[in-house]
Amino acid sequence: MADAEQRNLLLREATGRESAELAAFAAGLDLGAVPDEVVARAVDFFVDWAGSALSGRGHRAIGVLERYAEMMGPAGGDAEILTNRGATSPVFAAIVNAAASHISEQDDVHNGSVFHPATVVFSPALAVAQAIGASGRDFLAASIAGYEVGIRVGEFLGRSHYTVFHTTGTAGTFAAAAAVGRLLGLSADEMGEAFGSAGTQSAGLWEFLRDAADSKQLHTAKAAENGLMAAYLARDGFTGAKRILEGKQGLAAGTSSDADPAKLVDRLGERWTLAETSFKFHASCRHTHPAADALLKVVTEHDLAAGDIAAVTTHVHQGAIDVLGAVAQPQSVHQAKFSMGATLGLIATHRKAGLPEFAGVLDDRLALSFIDKVEMVLDAEVDQAYPACWIGKVTVVTSDGRRLEGRVDVPKGDPGNTLSRDEITEKARALAVSSGAVEPGELDGLMERLWGIAEAETIGFLLPRRGSDDG
Repeated sequence: MADAEQRNLLLREATGRESAELAAFAAGLDLGAVPDEVVARAVDFFVDWAGSALSGRGHRAIGVLERYAEMMGPAGGDAEILTNRGATSPVFAAIVNAAASHISEQDDVHNGSVFHPATVVFSPALAVAQAIGASGRDFLAASIAGYEVGIRVGEFLGRSHYTVFHTTGTAGTFAAAAAVGRLLGLSADEMGEAFGSAGTQSAGLWEFLRDAADSKQLHTAKAAENGLMAAYLARDGFTGAKRILEGKQGLAAGTSSDADPAKLVDRLGERWTLAETSFKFHASCRHTHPAADALLKVVTEHDLAAGDIAAVTTHVHQGAIDVLGAVAQPQSVHQAKFSMGATLGLIATHRKAGLPEFAGVLDDRLALSFIDKVEMVLDAEVDQAYPACWIGKVTVVTSDGRRLEGRVDVPKGDPGNTLSRDEITEKARALAVSSGAVEPGELDGLMERLWGIAEAETIGFLLPRRGSDDG
C-alpha cells in the first residue's frame, strides 16, 4: 500500500511538464550538441543492430511476418526488409526488421530501464530515412532521440511494470515515435501529440514465455509500427493525450506501482543514456548473462567439465525469477534462451552460449541436464543493485564435493566491460552470415556502409535488392 500511495502521490503532483519537456527535447535534438563519443557509440549500436536483424532470416516467425508484409504491403517501395532484401513501404520494413533484430537475443539492452533500444529505434528510423532520403547525420540524430526517450520512459515505468509488461514493447512505442518524429521534423507540440498516440497503443505481456509463443517479436514489430504511425499522424494534425504517461488514466496509472515522472527528464542534454547501454555477449535473455559470466569464470579458473558439476545456485534479482521462472522445460530454441538451466548448461558444456550452441541445444542432453542442476535464489545484494547494476553470483558444487564461488560485477558488454569496435565488427559479421542473409563475399561492402553511416549524404539500401546487382 505504501508503494502504491507513493506512486499515486507522484502522479498526482505531475503536471504534464515532464512529458512536454521530453517531447521538446526529442523534437529539437541537434547532433552538434551531442558529445562525439555518444555519436560514435550510436554508430556502434547501429552496426550491432544490423547484424542482429540479418540473423533473423530463416526463423519461422520472421518468415510469417515477411509473408504478411508481402501480402499486405506494396509490391515495391523505398524501404528495405533486410532479411529477404525486399523493397516495401516504411511501415512494413519497420515491422519485419524490428521482429528480426530481436529474435536472436543479441540486440543491445539498457540496464536501468531493462529495455532493448536498438530493435525499436533503428528499425523504423532506417525505414523512414530510406524513404525520405535523410542524411546519415539526420538518421543518427533521430536514433539518439529514440534511445533517450525510450530509455527514460522505461525508467519512469519502473520495476513493477516489468513484472507483467515487456518494457521493450511498451516504452519502445515512444522510442519509435521519437525517432521517426525527429526525422519528419515534428515540432515540440507535434512530438507531444505523437507521444499521446504512441502511448495509447503501447503493449506487450510476458505471458508468451509459458507457451514458447512468438509474441516477443510481435512486441517489437508493433512498437516500431505504432510509433511510426503515431509520428506520421501527428505531422498531419492528429492529436493525442497530453499526459499519456503520467495522467490520471495514463500508462503509468494502469501498468505501474512505482512510476516516477522525474525520471522522464533526468538531466536531459547532460546525461546520455545511450552511452549507458550494453551490448549482449551471450545469445540469451539478458537476465541469464550475469550468472553465465560468473559460471564461466568458475569453469575456466578451475578447469571444470560439465560432468564435474553437480549443482549450481545462481544468486539473482527478482526480475530474473519473474522472467526466467516461467520456463520450466524449453520447447523451442528461443524458449531455451529464457531458461537459466539451459543457458548455464551451454556455458558448462561448451564455455559459450552463442547462436551455434543454442542451435543444437534441444538435442544437447548434457547441456539440458543442467535444467535440473540449476536453482535460482533471490539475493538481497543483487536485487538491491538491480537494475542499475546486474551482478552475477553463483555457487557451484562439484561432483567431488567442492564448493566454489563465482562473482562478476560488470558482465561482458556493459559500459565498464564493453565490446571494442573490432569485437562489434566480428559479432555483426558472424550474425549476418549465420542465417545466410549475407554471403561472405558481401560482408566487406556491408560493413563499410554500416560503419560509414554518419557520412552518408542520403540513406540508401544496405544490401543489393533481389534481382539487382547494385550495391
